[in-house]
Amino acid sequence: MNANVLKLMFHQRILCLLIVIVGLSGITPILAQVKDKSENNKLPYSDPPFKGKIGKTYKESTAAWPEIPKAPVGAPNVIIVLLDDVGFGQTSTFGGLIPTPNLDKLASEGIRYNRFHTTAICGPSRAALLTGRNHHDAGNGFLMEWATGFPNYSTMIPKSTATMGEILKDNGYSTWWYGKNHNTPDWETSVAGPFDRWPTGLGFDYFYGFNAGEAHQYYPVVFENTLPVEPDKSPEEGYHLLTDMTDRAIAKMKYSKSVAPDKPFFMYFAPGGMHAPHHVTKEWRDQFKGKFDMGWEKYREQVFENQKKMGIIPQDTKLTPRPDWVPAWETLSDKQKKVYNALFENYAGYFAFTDHEVGRLLDAVKSLPDAENTLIIYIVGDNGASSEGGPDGTLDEIKSLAGMNASLDDIIKDFDKLGGPETEPHYPVGWAWAGNTPFQWVKQVASHLGGSRNPMVVSWPAKIKHDDNPRDAFLHLIDVAPTVYEAAHITMPEYVNGIKQIPLEGKSFLPSFKDNTYRGRSEQYFEILSNRSIYEDGWKANAQHTLPWRQDVAPGNWDKDKWELYNLNSDFSEANDLASKMPEKLAEMKKKFDEAAVKYHVYPLDDRGVARALVPKPLPPGLDPKETHFVFYPGAVRLPETASPSIKNRSWTITAEIKGNGKKTNGVIIAAGGVSAGITMYVKDNIPVFDYNYYGKHTIIKSKKALGADRETLTLDFNYVGGGMGKGAELILKTNGEETGRAKMDATVFARFGADTFGIGEDSGQPVTFDYKPPFKFNGTIEKVTIDLK
Repeated sequence: MNANVLKLMFHQRILCLLIVIVGLSGITPILAQVKDKSENNKLPYSDPPFKGKIGKTYKESTAAWPEIPKAPVGAPNVIIVLLDDVGFGQTSTFGGLIPTPNLDKLASEGIRYNRFHTTAICGPSRAALLTGRNHHDAGNGFLMEWATGFPNYSTMIPKSTATMGEILKDNGYSTWWYGKNHNTPDWETSVAGPFDRWPTGLGFDYFYGFNAGEAHQYYPVVFENTLPVEPDKSPEEGYHLLTDMTDRAIAKMKYSKSVAPDKPFFMYFAPGGMHAPHHVTKEWRDQFKGKFDMGWEKYREQVFENQKKMGIIPQDTKLTPRPDWVPAWETLSDKQKKVYNALFENYAGYFAFTDHEVGRLLDAVKSLPDAENTLIIYIVGDNGASSEGGPDGTLDEIKSLAGMNASLDDIIKDFDKLGGPETEPHYPVGWAWAGNTPFQWVKQVASHLGGSRNPMVVSWPAKIKHDDNPRDAFLHLIDVAPTVYEAAHITMPEYVNGIKQIPLEGKSFLPSFKDNTYRGRSEQYFEILSNRSIYEDGWKANAQHTLPWRQDVAPGNWDKDKWELYNLNSDFSEANDLASKMPEKLAEMKKKFDEAAVKYHVYPLDDRGVARALVPKPLPPGLDPKETHFVFYPGAVRLPETASPSIKNRSWTITAEIKGNGKKTNGVIIAAGGVSAGITMYVKDNIPVFDYNYYGKHTIIKSKKALGADRETLTLDFNYVGGGMGKGAELILKTNGEETGRAKMDATVFARFGADTFGIGEDSGQPVTFDYKPPFKFNGTIEKVTIDLK
């Protein structure tokens, strides 16, 4: 290289360096607020007109950089923390017996809200929060796994209900989403997309989390934006998803403020806690040994007294009685008490750990240059405490949701694994009821406050002065987005991306930050699985319809539901049913529910549980519903179960064309599912193995013949006996067409294996079997794997 070339390169580098220095020093500001008033009704804003001059050459021309939208002056950073499956009476901040010191600390700096409401279940709650519209108008009348072909139940968030991510991003915010995403339709979560209903398509610059109702905290299915990523260490080395995402959120926040300290951010932080599986280490769990031995009735009594002393509930509140679906603690056997308490102690340990991790995030905020101008809205649960663990609780939540509960002896037998990677724990119904003190009912039961009333804490040091007295304004998730927009001096546009928007159905509660007399909403409807309610000016009418722990029951007969009537102005806990005394008022309220149901597109009511989950859903783009022949190649990993071949309740064949690595051949050829249930074909010490994990009961076929030196064809014939769903099967393993093993099963999985994925060449995430350590990548060659459905 000659000297002139080197000299030119040197000058180019100096020029680049000067450009960077000038840009960072702000000598030539190129970012400025670009809105004029005529633009306020649409997003994104139009390209600004060129303000320079263009001549024939640059000598007669004047350059002018385009102005880019910038957040309004004084717009705060916004962090929304949303926990999962938390009861009103669980946290110490609201009188509960589970210590949450970091939430306590935030409350001591801001304001508690004791009449905040959710939809009573996760996906719909999150859609309402993100859009500022009621969950049916946001397409999320129920969960994505139970989606049906009605627009209000499709789980496809309409383009007419733009999210906070979209509105804030186009107004100059950085937008980030961490944790749970239960708002992308099931059939759109594969590599085929489309990705416009993933977080990055809903206005978020960055997403790190999982696309499901829950995640295995030790072996999560995690995506960064739209690409799957794997943990950098194993559970044995200390990996936990909550710590991982908290670390990343803190790093992103600090890095952003280092580069652009004046640019506000919006962080949606949605950990898997406190949804099952309740995964936590023994050290956290052991802090609660014996702490709940008093039983659930005494727990409620203690929490109730705490709530009154703390002013969380009015002094004249009544503690609602124990329902017949919760047994009296004193009637339980010692074995029952042992199991129920251990499962709740484990939950409490997980909650303490979750509080600790969220506390790390909140502490990190204090180090930001504009910490005082950070609005934190901490919503303690997207619904009430969950009873989905069933009457006895479980160490296998997926099995329990399928309607199969383990015996107490089986649970005790595996107590040494409680909270660890091999279990998916959930506590029993009685502790869910207690967790919602002082209210009736639980998660999913949108008719009553036990399902839909959650604590909330708000902090904004620059604008909010701490008040020990909780705000008792009647609020709902749909009120959050309008509040954030008002705080940021942003107007909700009439059009977003050319689509006319459904007006915001929520109302800003920003006035409550300073005014403790602010009353909030005057009306709100609730509906989940036909459990329904209507609120207006203190009156509330309720119709409870389904049981959360009985997904196999669809009662129908909606007209026969018993309606109740309460006056919340004098009856905080819904303890005094006035229906029989005030039939005319009840009739009036029932009519109002019908009017709201029509206005907000609630109908048709649908009370099907498992049956709705089995309703055929759209397939991923490009997949023919009639297709029975599938070919996969190495690298096909992290495919959602719903986007993989449907092998339930039918016969099928797996054919794998491979070449081993001699006597050292090891690794997974194909795997689907995980700890709770799934299938895997693998090679260990040169011996082919097939394992069908039926909720912890493993049907294993080990080949009688080792792999040879040449290319081999492994086949597994799964011959379903038929006669209904979940029936038995005969399994035959073959090598090059020769039978090398056979087994029979009395029952098979009829619905889902769980929250894990399908893959070729490795078992990513949860292992189907602990006979190997995941991902157990195949060390030979896989040419292709074929699945034929019959």
